Amino acid sequence: MLPDSSEVAALLALILLTDARRDARIDATGRLVLLADQDRARWDHGAIGEGVALLRDVLAKRNPSRFALMAAIAAVHDEARRWDDTDWHEIVGLYDLLLQTWPSPVVAMNRAIAVGFAVGPSEGLAELDSLSTDPLLARYGYFAAARADFLRRLGRTDDARVAYDEAIILTDNAVERDFLVEARDSSRRNRAAASG
Repeated sequence: MLPDSSEVAALLALILLTDARRDARIDATGRLVLLADQDRARWDHGAIGEGVALLRDVLAKRNPSRFALMAAIAAVHDEARRWDDTDWHEIVGLYDLLLQTWPSPVVAMNRAIAVGFAVGPSEGLAELDSLSTDPLLARYGYFAAARADFLRRLGRTDDARVAYDEAIILTDNAVERDFLVEARDSSRRNRAAASG
């Protein structure tokens, strides 16, 4: 209905680029599979190609909208052949632009997570902690989960367990909650094994 709308094309690109990973997000037993662990062969590469082509057209026409920037972030993930090939510095830059276009605590949180992968977990945690007084993020399960992951990666097991417990309380999705419980318990077992 709106074939010449860059905003509609950007939104369609975003949908295609994120939905392309749908089949790899849950394993055969119904457990959550993080992006880092997904089988990229299961991604819909036709949808990725279509989304990237739409995004290129949109970016060539005008200043990027929030949907175009979100699609660009998804495209960086989708075009990386492996998790380790992800260009986290580019993602941080895209989040910087997105914060200018659409400032929000959740965008700032996602940028902090990207910093943690681009630079290191201590820097990512510091970025997250600088956002901790925001009332929206205080009730946001993904914020607590991100803190828990960085704390775990830094070897701060007791702090990670507390953050995992908070994330579990704030998470309504059963699949995500099961994942968080398993991550918390695995972190606890690893600490016990290291001290034993």
